[in-house]
Formats: sequence, C-alpha cells, structure tokens
Amino acid sequence: MQDMSHTQYFKIKKEPELRIGEILEVVYQAMTEKGYNPVNQIVGYIMSGDPTYITSHRNARNLIMTIERDELVEEVLKYYIKKHSWE
Repeated sequence: MQDMSHTQYFKIKKEPELRIGEILEVVYQAMTEKGYNPVNQIVGYIMSGDPTYITSHRNARNLIMTIERDELVEEVLKYYIKKHSWE
C-alpha cells in the first residue's frame, strides 16, 4: 500500500492537438466517404452552427466542434488569399 500522507503527482500525456487544416481534411474525407457534398455541409455548419450538418463518421463532428466557427472561416480565407498571392 502506498503512503497516502504525501501529495501524489501524475503525468498525463497530452494528445497532440490537430491543426485546423488537419481537422478540415478529416471532416472533408469523412463527408466524402459517406456520400455527402463536403463543401455544402461544412458551409451549412459554419452558417448555422448546427453540428448535424457534419457526419459523426470518423469522429468528424466532434473534431470540427473543437474549433470556433469564426476560426474556420478565418483559416479558409487566409488559405484563399495566400493561394491567390494577394499578400
């Protein structure tokens, strides 16, 4: 039996956080695998905030809900601007 009179310390490994782009990729693939139009569904989610636009397949719904919707829009806009060399 351990001595319970001292403070116990636990090290918990933190799971690596996925970047927004990685989450969007997983969500896109999950939507495609289930036969949905990923662009329409993701836009529906961003506009409404209703998570049922996103499939639960491959944990996509839970993943996308870890990101604020405005952050999703910001990430997509930044990518679009960079791709078109507007910066």
